[in-house]
Amino acid sequence: MDAPGLHQIEALAAERGLIVMGAFHPKRAYDASHDTGTLVLLGAGPAFWPVFARSPEYLNDEADPVDRWSERVVGGLAQHLGVSCSYPFGGPPYAPFIDWALKSGRYWQSPVGMLVHDTVGLMISFRGALHFEDELPLLAPPKTAPCATCAAPCTTACPVGALSAIGAYDLAACHGFLSTDAGTTCMSKGCLARRACPVSTGAGRSHAQSALHMRAFHPS
Repeated sequence: MDAPGLHQIEALAAERGLIVMGAFHPKRAYDASHDTGTLVLLGAGPAFWPVFARSPEYLNDEADPVDRWSERVVGGLAQHLGVSCSYPFGGPPYAPFIDWALKSGRYWQSPVGMLVHDTVGLMISFRGALHFEDELPLLAPPKTAPCATCAAPCTTACPVGALSAIGAYDLAACHGFLSTDAGTTCMSKGCLARRACPVSTGAGRSHAQSALHMRAFHPS
């Protein structure tokens, strides 16, 4: 099929509960040794949970439902478009999604260290990437990070101060807190720091979706 435009890709992704979270031309973003074409990052947006919650992957109560759903849905979209795809899981080795995200110009390091996105804030959930052979026309990314004009409530939201832009993520402190009664809110509604980001509301993240991710991160 003829190479689609970015708006068409966005529409096809939306039908499947996904959003385009960034795109770039690898050969221009890196150097001449990289492949030509366009890489399009797909992730979970406001429409994801209603679609996913009706899926066989969610309903059959087997392991890794979001990853299995992503393989079926992103893989099916790639096949429909006649392109290849990558996933942020299944390694090692792992596809460099964080580096790809930064190359797209729509992500920045937040005041708590993790990436922040221009429309979903700290609620980033990559589900796959499409690799097109053609260099598709792309919109210019935002010039500044949303954090530039933000009071950074994310920096004080974590009860144990596990997150920092200048120090290592204190994984032990985070898991320790989640194992306590006080950690119930994070487990049922999502990470307090992620939720504190004003831009995170753009993800339309339901508490049920956040709880699923938290159970995968911190099994009881």
